[in-house]
Amino acid sequence: MEDQPSSRMNQIFDLLVEEIEERIQVRSRSMPPVRPPVSPPTEAAPPPPPARVEREEALPEPQVEVKRHPLDPEPEPELLPVSQGPSHAARMMGRLALGLLVAIVLINIPFNRHGTTLATAMPDSAALVVLDGLVVKEEDDEEIYVYQNDQFRWISSLDAFEHFGFTWGDVHIVEDGYLDRFEIGTPLHVLLKCHSSPHIYRLERGEKRWIRDIATFEAEGPVWEDVRFVSCTYLRGLPDGETIPPGSGPPPQP
Repeated sequence: MEDQPSSRMNQIFDLLVEEIEERIQVRSRSMPPVRPPVSPPTEAAPPPPPARVEREEALPEPQVEVKRHPLDPEPEPELLPVSQGPSHAARMMGRLALGLLVAIVLINIPFNRHGTTLATAMPDSAALVVLDGLVVKEEDDEEIYVYQNDQFRWISSLDAFEHFGFTWGDVHIVEDGYLDRFEIGTPLHVLLKCHSSPHIYRLERGEKRWIRDIATFEAEGPVWEDVRFVSCTYLRGLPDGETIPPGSGPPPQP
C-alpha cells in the first residue's frame, strides 16, 4: 500500500527544517561582529570649588585629576557581537509557513466535477476516526456508505445521497475490503412521490420500486420525512424495478 499523503508531506517538511537550521548556523558563524559607535572625547567638567572653612583645620590633600592627552590612542571598545540569526530565521520560517499554506490549498482544490480533492481521493483509512456521519467508498467499488449507529449503511442512489445532505467532499476513499471489518446495516433509501399521484416509490440503483400500500411502507421502516417530492414526468422517466413486496403485479405509473 502506498504511503499516506501526510507521511510524504511530513518528510518534505522535515528536510526543509533541517536545511533552514543549517543555513542559520552558517550565516551566524560568517557574520562579522559589529562595533558600537564611539562618541568623541569630551572635556571633563572642573571640580566645584571647596566649601569655605569657618575654622582653621587640616585640609585634605588636593585631588589631582589626570587628563588624557589628545594624542593618546583611544581605548579599545568592547566588541558586542550582534547576531543576525533571529531575523533571518524569522524570514525563513515565514517562507516555510507560506509554502505549507500553498500545499494545503492545492490538496483541497477539487479536480473533477464531483468536487473530489487530493485530500479525499487517496486512501486514508489509517487516519480515519470512525464516528456517526463518516462517508466512505472503497477504491474499486461505486457504492457509498455512511456510518450510523455502529453500522455502515449503503446510500442506495444519488438522489438519496443529495437528499440526506451529503457532498462529494464528504466521501473518503478507503482500500478494498475496508468495510469487511464492520457491521453493515439497512440501506439508506430515498422515497419519491409526485403531487398529482398517490403512489410512493423507493429509488434504488436508478430504478423506482413501487410500495404497494401504507402497511408495507410502515413495515419497511422509513418515515414521511424521507419522502422527496419530484415531478411526475421525472418519475415516469425512471425504469421500473421490483415492487415492494416482490410479486405485487405491474407497478402503477404516477
